[in-house]
Amino acid sequence: MGDIIIAVRDFLEMGGQVLNIIAIVIFLMWMLILERLAYFQTEVKTLKLSIQSLWKNRKEKKSWESDAIREQMISEFNMSANQYLPIIKTLVALCPLLGLMGTVTGMIEVFDVMAVSGSGNARSMASGVSKATIPTMAGMVGALSGVFLVTILNQKVTSEIEDLEESLGSDH
Repeated sequence: MGDIIIAVRDFLEMGGQVLNIIAIVIFLMWMLILERLAYFQTEVKTLKLSIQSLWKNRKEKKSWESDAIREQMISEFNMSANQYLPIIKTLVALCPLLGLMGTVTGMIEVFDVMAVSGSGNARSMASGVSKATIPTMAGMVGALSGVFLVTILNQKVTSEIEDLEESLGSDH
C-alpha cells in the first residue's frame, strides 16, 4: 500500500501543479457520476412510483388542468433525473482544457531551461517535457471516461422520462 502511495505522489510531482487540479476535477466528476448512478439504481424508482400513484389516484384526468398537472409531474421528474448532469458535462469539458494548460506550463519550463542552460541540458528539459505531457494525458483520460458515462446517464434519463410519460398517458 505504501508503494502505491509513493508511486501516485511521484506521478503527481512529475506532472506539476496542473496535474493536482486535474486530479481534483476528475475526482469531483466521478463522485457526481457515482451519485447519479446510485440515484438511478434506488431513488428514481421510488419517485416514479410515487408520481404514478398520484396520477392513478386522480379522479379527473381529461381537463386542461389535469394535463398541466401531468406535465408538471413529468417536468419535476425530469429536473430530478437531470440533476448534476450539467455540472458533470462541464467537468468533462474542463479536463482536456486543464491538460492543455499543463502542456503550456510544462513547455514554458522547457523554454526557461533552454534559455538559461541552452539545449544541451537534456535532464533539465525532460522534467519540463513530463510536466507538459502527463497533464495532457490525464486530462484526456479523465474526459474520455466522463464522456462515456455522461452518454450512458443521458440515455438513462431519456428512457426513464419516456417510461414515465408512457405510464401516465394522456387519457384523451
